[in-house]
Amino acid sequence: MEKRVVIIGSGVSGLLACKNTLKIGLNPIVFEAEERIGGVWSHTLESTRLQNSKEIYQFSDFPWPSSIKNTYPTHNQVMEYLESYAQHFNIFACIKFNSKVIGIEYFGESNEEMDSWALWSGTGKPFGSKGKWHVKVQDTKNCSIQVYHAEFVVLCIGQFSGLPNIPEFLPNQGPEVFKGKVMHSEDFSALDNSTASELIKTKRITVVGSHKSAVDIAAECANANGVMYPCTMIQRNAHWFLPCDNLSGLLLAFLCYNRFSELLVYKPGETFLLSFLATLLAPLRWGISKFIEIYLRWNIPLKKYGMLPKSSFLEDISSCQIAMLPDKFYDRVEEGSIIIKNSQSLSFFPEGLIINGENRPFETDLVIFATGFKGDEKLKNIFESPVFQNYIIGSPTTTVSLYRQIIHPRIPQLAIIGYSENFSSLGYSEIESVWLSHFLDGNLELPSIRDMEEEANMWADHIKQVTGRYFRRACISNFNIYYNDQLCKDMGYNPRRKKGLLADLFIPYTPTDYSGLTSK
Repeated sequence: MEKRVVIIGSGVSGLLACKNTLKIGLNPIVFEAEERIGGVWSHTLESTRLQNSKEIYQFSDFPWPSSIKNTYPTHNQVMEYLESYAQHFNIFACIKFNSKVIGIEYFGESNEEMDSWALWSGTGKPFGSKGKWHVKVQDTKNCSIQVYHAEFVVLCIGQFSGLPNIPEFLPNQGPEVFKGKVMHSEDFSALDNSTASELIKTKRITVVGSHKSAVDIAAECANANGVMYPCTMIQRNAHWFLPCDNLSGLLLAFLCYNRFSELLVYKPGETFLLSFLATLLAPLRWGISKFIEIYLRWNIPLKKYGMLPKSSFLEDISSCQIAMLPDKFYDRVEEGSIIIKNSQSLSFFPEGLIINGENRPFETDLVIFATGFKGDEKLKNIFESPVFQNYIIGSPTTTVSLYRQIIHPRIPQLAIIGYSENFSSLGYSEIESVWLSHFLDGNLELPSIRDMEEEANMWADHIKQVTGRYFRRACISNFNIYYNDQLCKDMGYNPRRKKGLLADLFIPYTPTDYSGLTSK
């Protein structure tokens, strides 16, 4: 029986999937569209720092080098760390660079046959079905296309790259009428340092957006141009940002990475006792949120500059909208090299932008959209089958519904790693990759398709309820440890990873707590 495995993407999830697949004796092929590994990190400004402390963002079996002293490593340090990991575990030998997967299609089983299955892939097993995936790969250098066959496909393409989310405009009010340059944050971040510096030098720049990439780019432009050419940042909705300091890291650690914090929130499929406890502790949850809001308002001039969110801190952290500010961001705002404007809509005219609510248009030379990505559409589009596309996203009001956030009950011989979002993407992707390696090695059984769908829909409904309008991001930050517990139980491991009740309740969990979860 052939067991050819294809992994699509060599970001953090792809590296972890490859490493754990190699560990069980399989020889995967990793297709990477770019010339280097790193995924989102390869399209990040060089001034960007890690948002987590390095203790939270590290591989369980590959610590950061002792030479890295700072709590929040820089972009270059993160890239070097990822490359060292890939080198250490011989992952580079599996990667085909400049190889963009433009479509995958499943052959060997009819839609009617698949509809009749009671078990995933017909057998409940990763291998053994007569079906195969055809993976269409384009060489990005010469545009030639080659089709590869695989018994199993692992998608590690993430949400935050590849398909930019550009706002729609009425005719003659969009970028087509603008004489200056318009680009997306992904394109700007992909520029090398000298090219980016030359592009923004002595330019009037406008950044559209309110999340991490928007404030990072605004800070970069302000540092380059100062008050002579201030950078304007236009945001629709303000979000809570934390200063990039040790106290913020401590706050996140105790709000998101320990068991006690998860007792304060409702979790999908939890017992009546846990649900009752979350209800009892609701005032404490509200009080913690308000305390942090008061601290941030006291520490940062949010109201003065129109950066005070309408949402609560609890709402933002539940939907993964919290981020770290760049160094000295508000110093730049105070001095006038960053100007913040709030607007629900805007339009272009030849010399610049017209902002809703302002009497006068303002002129600008360069507009950068830091407006995120259409991650769900990107995932949907990689499937050539309309049936599978519909399984991924049936309607605009539904989210991607996956069993254990990894397996779609109706799509055979395929797994998705690292799609859902939380504040520890590396640790989350690592335990998913270990779970998948157990499954590929025959040490883990899946329930029936019906039971998987029931479980997946329950989690999807809960995520949608908790995250509100940001449900597409599939944020599980509120119950990340609870999620890890489910995977540990599936693999036959004790989910309590710390010694002693108090330690397990209050000390933040890190990826190293899950070291040693190898396939049996």
